[in-house]
Amino acid sequence: MLVRSARLIGLLAFVASPVFSTPPSNQPAQDPSLDAKAALGLKPFISYFKPMPAAQLSDSVWGAAEVGRRDPLNGLEDATLAKWNYWDGQILQGSDGKYRMFASRWGQALGHMAWGQSLAVSAISDSLYGPYRDTGLIWPKDEGGKGHNVIALKLPDGRYAVVVSETRNGDVFVSKSIDGPWQKLGSISVDQSAFTSVKTPGDLPSSAPKAPWKASNVSLIARPDGRFEIIQRSGQILISNAGILGPYKVMGDSIYRGVSGIPQTDMRAYEDPVIWYSGGWYHVIVNHWRSRRAYHLISRDGIAGWRFQGMAYEPNTKFIRYADGTNNTWNKLERPAVVIEDGHVIAMTFAVIDTSKESQTGDNGHGSKVIVVPFDGASMDHDLMALR
Repeated sequence: MLVRSARLIGLLAFVASPVFSTPPSNQPAQDPSLDAKAALGLKPFISYFKPMPAAQLSDSVWGAAEVGRRDPLNGLEDATLAKWNYWDGQILQGSDGKYRMFASRWGQALGHMAWGQSLAVSAISDSLYGPYRDTGLIWPKDEGGKGHNVIALKLPDGRYAVVVSETRNGDVFVSKSIDGPWQKLGSISVDQSAFTSVKTPGDLPSSAPKAPWKASNVSLIARPDGRFEIIQRSGQILISNAGILGPYKVMGDSIYRGVSGIPQTDMRAYEDPVIWYSGGWYHVIVNHWRSRRAYHLISRDGIAGWRFQGMAYEPNTKFIRYADGTNNTWNKLERPAVVIEDGHVIAMTFAVIDTSKESQTGDNGHGSKVIVVPFDGASMDHDLMALR
């Protein structure tokens, strides 16, 4: 009891700290009880972010003043804002020690709402944190390079795979080399015989009409047991025993439904889930785009028994910070992805935009990029080891 009381005191002290700021006036108010249920473990996900590497910060690069002085060499961006909006951003390290980022881009002059015209690209950097140099389209001869919701992973057989959804229906490209050439392996197939796949967590599989599967916000991993697992925008888990293309079996309803600690209203606004395995747990982070707040859930088997493990991030909490105390506040943080090294998350990537998406109309000084933020996943996994 003394240990649990000390842990609770520590959690409440963290919740009371300035890191949990008041949402802006144009955003829905948050239920304060959510923060009181900060975590099952020692502390919530957001507290494991580390300061950004020392850098030459600039206040003359593009972006709204609210973002603050920032490092234009962090991540992937068009520093001149002359050509591209960048989005997504999955990082893998090659055998040469260099880092590759798999992302999407489209003409910034078209504005953010032209994301449906995005193309899948790769970029390279000597450093995990960047700068990343755009090396061009990943599959220029396949639908002109079309690709969005870009994710990447290393397969158990040593090959690399890039998966796209939303604008393409779960198309999978593979290569023996991290630098390509990439060939289309096929498209993901889904078995809905047991449960219906739905579009958002606000839709009920029990009442939704069966329709051909539509790939949306797909996050895919190779599980330690040899199977492949998908979490999609609806929060439903899909499992394949037959390789990366499936067929994947829909395992049930959204994992968010009924979980104490995360909002059960406005559930259609949940999107961009990311799944990974570390420290003996399967982890999911999901973003609630309307309230601009993301949540962390954990499960032992990655299929059932999901539990709330605290707030993952929120733009106004000033968790994107530098060693000198400077903070960056991006209007939107979306498309989270993890970088795993030695079995632990060492960094996260976010697609960020400096203003509302509707306000980025092209050639108006606003844009989007991918940032890389350090994360102490080893400490988080250690702290979660004692949970049952």
